[in-house]
Amino acid sequence: MVIKPTGIALLLAFLLTVSGAPALARDMYRYTNEQGNTVVDYQVPPAFASRGYEVLNEKGVVIEVVPRALTSEELANRDTRERLRDEALAEEKRLREWDESLLLRYSTIADIEAARERSLSELRIRVSILKSNRRSLKQTVENLQAQAAEQERLGNAVDVKHLRAIEAAQAEIEITDRALADRDVEIDQVAAAFQADIDRFEMLLEVVELRRNMLANENR
Repeated sequence: MVIKPTGIALLLAFLLTVSGAPALARDMYRYTNEQGNTVVDYQVPPAFASRGYEVLNEKGVVIEVVPRALTSEELANRDTRERLRDEALAEEKRLREWDESLLLRYSTIADIEAARERSLSELRIRVSILKSNRRSLKQTVENLQAQAAEQERLGNAVDVKHLRAIEAAQAEIEITDRALADRDVEIDQVAAAFQADIDRFEMLLEVVELRRNMLANENR
């Protein structure tokens, strides 16, 4: 299901105008069908309930994660049961906080994209500064090496202070190279995190849009 980026607030405003108030309060469920596709509906077919599912409120926020059915071996193992229960509770908390945070910070996909560009722009500026510093350092090393070579050509020994200046500048270049590599990794991580936020926000919009369509059909 493809949904154009629209604000959660606008969709909820529409829902509040629909007369089916009891239906508005109904939870929805997100599960995976036999084709591996994600489905959102007012109920989970028994055939798929054993695979686990998520319970969503009217905003599409996860309010409960129901884990998959345990195998007979897992049922017999108390430690495994408790671990899986704890994992389900932790995932439920993570998803709920993620959903609530997205709805609090953004109204549209465009908002997330704008925030992404601001963050990436700041990182790119840092990269640009680091590259400029590296060019200056390389030029410094080249100048110092040229001076040292000239001294040797004249038959003079290069003084220790001069050699240490070359070593210090080369060490700064290595530090700058590592910083540039770190920034490249950070840029990739930030871009991936924002893409995950966009994908998650789209899921929230899909749930609200689906609920709107269902309510519209129920009130025809």
